[in-house]
Amino acid sequence: MTSELLKRPILLGGLGITAAAWLLQGFDPGVIHLGSTAVWSAIAVGSGLWWFKQMGKPQPIVQTVQTIDRAVVEQRFQAVTTQIDQLAQELLLANSTANSTANSAEPAEPEITRALRQKLAALGQELERQMLRVAVLGSASVGKTALAQALPESLMPVAEVTLTHSSPDGSPDLAQLSHTDLVLFVICGDLSESDFQTVQTLLQQHYRLLVLFNKQDQYLPADRPVILQQIRNRLHHLLEATDIIGISAQPAPLKVRQHQADGTVEDRIEQPTSELLSLQTRLQQAIEQPKSLVLATVFRQTEALSAIARAELNQLRRRRAMPVVEQYQWVAAAAAFANPLPSLDLLTTATINAQMVMDLGALYHQQFSLDQAKTVAASLGSQMVKLGLVEMASQAISPLLKSHALTYVAGGTLQGLSAAYLTRVAGLSLVEYFEEQSQSETTGSVQIDGLVQKVKAVFQDNQRSAFLKNLVKQGLARLPQAAPGAGA
Repeated sequence: MTSELLKRPILLGGLGITAAAWLLQGFDPGVIHLGSTAVWSAIAVGSGLWWFKQMGKPQPIVQTVQTIDRAVVEQRFQAVTTQIDQLAQELLLANSTANSTANSAEPAEPEITRALRQKLAALGQELERQMLRVAVLGSASVGKTALAQALPESLMPVAEVTLTHSSPDGSPDLAQLSHTDLVLFVICGDLSESDFQTVQTLLQQHYRLLVLFNKQDQYLPADRPVILQQIRNRLHHLLEATDIIGISAQPAPLKVRQHQADGTVEDRIEQPTSELLSLQTRLQQAIEQPKSLVLATVFRQTEALSAIARAELNQLRRRRAMPVVEQYQWVAAAAAFANPLPSLDLLTTATINAQMVMDLGALYHQQFSLDQAKTVAASLGSQMVKLGLVEMASQAISPLLKSHALTYVAGGTLQGLSAAYLTRVAGLSLVEYFEEQSQSETTGSVQIDGLVQKVKAVFQDNQRSAFLKNLVKQGLARLPQAAPGAGA
């Protein structure tokens, strides 16, 4: 594996810096002190130029699908088919690498991709479905059951109605709603914050939605239109006013007192009729175009299938990426351990990281040129300095070396382990960043803001004591045992 690494041009350049540093130290000890400012100034300037170029480029505008027609759904079918093909190809490659024994037989398609293809084929058949699926959604005691029972009989021949409860935190259970074409979201008062979040979530997932203000009969006649208007005002940028309807699915019984001709008084309980006329009108309008509702449902289910394929692909690529990250972290450790110039340690690490950028990018189908890989690695290094991660890494590792008398006094050991740690953080940050970007096959394009956020999160996750102790243990086994005072 080491021989393969030495074939990489950027890596050779980084290791060459180490060799040159030893030569400089032999000729003139004073030269070793000129590197710190110049090196990091060069990195900062290079990163700044790259950042300026990136900022100068027009940023892509995220388009939200407003109308989902058959062409849009079929386009997503094709995209998911491509995803499944890619997953199958990489799974077969991974399996053939793991099983190096020669086998002339045609390899069978992996079970996971075969299952995904079957689900996609089933979604294609869903496009011809005629019966609509309507879900009545809401929290407890808002009148869902009463509404389901009171829905007009004219709806029944064309729709199947189910009751769906909100989760304990008030959020919708999207797994239960995945096959639903139309959601009747029931509330029984002014819109709460959790209700508002539910409406947003459902609309973002392309659900056709009607918001129903139920149990109006429990409010004074003058207050009902006021509350309904408040709900409409809150949702005016999300829903049409006609999609927010006041109803009384099962009004409270009324006590009626009637005076008889003979002077007696008769009391009886009457059940008022349901107030659903506005809802009936809107439902009829909604189901006049059942195909559009079915298309939105199939599109949503196709997106969910795409997420499954993407997660499987990312999981596979991460398994292949981790050995690459670990490989480079120890190459960086060895280079930093051997380097007598502390100011050049991170530059050496940056050049090694540049090769890691290319290798990880290739795994995630994010192709980088040499120059692009160098600028990304340099940006990673400068951002780590700005975030104080370099100093924090040394502070975290240094106490763990105190129990090793020989290694603690060897500055090269601390530098090597710090380089390994920072290289691992950089590698994991790239892995997580590429996983997020796997939705689109881009070429050598990295948004530094997004990558910096990943660096912060990964650094926080990898400050655990057990992880650092294990890193130090592995490093001491890999790095040469330095004599006291060496590299200090």
